[in-house]
Amino acid sequence: MTDRIRFRAVLAGLALGLALCVFTPYNDAYLRNTPIGNGNFPLAPFFVAAWLFVLSAAASRLSKKPPPLNGMEILTAWVLMILFTSIGWNGLAETFFVNITAPQHFAKDAFRWTEVLRPLLPDAWFPDSAAAVKTLYNGLPNAKAMGVGEVLSHVPWGVWLQPLLVWAAFILASFFVMVCLMRLLGKQWVMNERVMFPLFRVPQIMGQALDQGRFGSFWADRFLIAGLFLAGFLHLMNGMHYYFPSVPELPTIILAGKYFPKFGLFSGFYKLKLYIVPAFIGFAFLTTRQISFSFWVFFILAGLSYGLLYVLGLQLPEAALGVTFGADLYRPEGAQSIGAYIVFFLFLAWLARHHLKETFLCLYKPLCRRRLGEDSRPGTPEDWLPPVWPLWGLLFGVLFLAAWGWWFGLPPVAALILPVAFIIVAVVSARVVCQGGLPYFTLTAAPMDGMVGFFGTGMFGQAGIACAAVMQKMLFLDMRSAVLPTLFHGSKACEKNQAKCVVVLGVTAALLLAVGTAFVTMLYLGHKYGLRDLNLEWATQTVLANYENAQRLVDVPTGPNKWTLIYSGAGALIMGLLILCYYRLPWWPLHPLGYLVAYSTGMKVLWFSFFLGWMCNHLCLHYGGTALFNRLRFLFVGLILGDFLMGGFYALLSLWTKTVYNVFPV
Repeated sequence: MTDRIRFRAVLAGLALGLALCVFTPYNDAYLRNTPIGNGNFPLAPFFVAAWLFVLSAAASRLSKKPPPLNGMEILTAWVLMILFTSIGWNGLAETFFVNITAPQHFAKDAFRWTEVLRPLLPDAWFPDSAAAVKTLYNGLPNAKAMGVGEVLSHVPWGVWLQPLLVWAAFILASFFVMVCLMRLLGKQWVMNERVMFPLFRVPQIMGQALDQGRFGSFWADRFLIAGLFLAGFLHLMNGMHYYFPSVPELPTIILAGKYFPKFGLFSGFYKLKLYIVPAFIGFAFLTTRQISFSFWVFFILAGLSYGLLYVLGLQLPEAALGVTFGADLYRPEGAQSIGAYIVFFLFLAWLARHHLKETFLCLYKPLCRRRLGEDSRPGTPEDWLPPVWPLWGLLFGVLFLAAWGWWFGLPPVAALILPVAFIIVAVVSARVVCQGGLPYFTLTAAPMDGMVGFFGTGMFGQAGIACAAVMQKMLFLDMRSAVLPTLFHGSKACEKNQAKCVVVLGVTAALLLAVGTAFVTMLYLGHKYGLRDLNLEWATQTVLANYENAQRLVDVPTGPNKWTLIYSGAGALIMGLLILCYYRLPWWPLHPLGYLVAYSTGMKVLWFSFFLGWMCNHLCLHYGGTALFNRLRFLFVGLILGDFLMGGFYALLSLWTKTVYNVFPV
């Protein structure tokens, strides 16, 4: 693949990303159309990128010249578009304005936390006008008859400017830390460890076909055509059934829970569903067999553990944990993931020990050159030295976040530990997505669950608990569309490109533009239509639950929670044993990533697709070897392409028909 990334690719990615950043919340929130920005492999960016591949190949064929954008450049534009759609909706904007207006807007609804928490929270975090908040939720009078410029001119920018600037400092500092993590660990994951990046495989294969001049033969592959036909036929039939009920439907959801008892050993499967999603089966096939096997096996074991605790009489109520900031911590035994996250993060640091050591040595250039000269062949270029700025940036970024939290009410120790907890969760989650190929991933426990469970509320104080809960909700609780995995995919996209600074500059510009655009777009939608009429039910529910949990801890301070420590200790021990077996025993079949996602609600949708993908992968390699695998993989590439192309088609169709058929589970 051509290793050159020109500025035109970055400009194309920024322009298309800006358009998606504006359209995604309008489509998902106001039109309630097919979600186009959800997950770590969102629909709209890939649909646009697929057409960029087609148009570039067609332009090259017609002009007899190289394509306007090569494969790596389209991959770069794709990554930038994902950043825009993530920040524009699921990754930030969906909950942001509900989060900073809830104390005022819901005070009249007799929520006790409004009177308990509001005096503890900094005034600079929230708009200081109740009238402005009311207008945001109800919309401007006669706003639907106004144009875009007229609506924006009626926004009380003086009220919103201060909280937006204050939160932009926190958000952009967090993104800066993520960029530093990407540059610090990107080479380790991409070059040294050779992480698979299954979500990256399909656009990468398309880019290689474009650059090698065989894009036409790529689409003519009979296995690819078969995959496209299977996915296309499935959604053609189900889409026709949705519009015309007389057309028969092909079921993609099987309610298997009715075959299991509500109580007893198998009670964990009482609500079991089997989702058959062609694209997810394709991602599972492209993932390593050990990981795809571990995902569905650990999901089954997690369900059995729930029933086993019930049979042994050890089933604990959710309240036993004391606090549940995580939206998906619906079972107490899910708290095992707290200890598992910490141990797995330490494992990742241990794997990167040599790379991190070289980076630390490069803080002092003469020592770094001498060591590089000793460990490498003569004449090793200095460009091979690992960059030092990400290390300094990470340090100063964490200190800035700590100072920001301390300035607004967190005690010094808590202000320093909280960003570290955020980083641990973000890095481990990014590894799960990048190595496991999970298009959807949700946390089992939030960072504050671990901190409160380990240390109690004393280290935060009343104001600290309230502030930390709001800070966590901004970026580090809802991981459905996280930024850090996308940044690591960007690192993979430019692994052979020497001018990585172009990509870093593009990513930086995308993050800055996306945050500003997301703020303006949501303010426009709120004043045009009113937040209460937008698709924000989930965001409102989770924000209110977050405030209620914080208020409960303010009212009843707690010390270290015994059950959290027990479950976390068990999770740490199990993860340690899994890592030891995985690292030391070549025949060991289970990967530690499976244990990390065992209790995630995302696996409810993904586990059966990963079972089918693993089974196909296993049978293919067992009976046909790598030769059959290299041919048959295009069948599963076709499943992915078919699902996303049909998803884009139905998303466009629903703009006209106002009737929504969702290709993917919502």
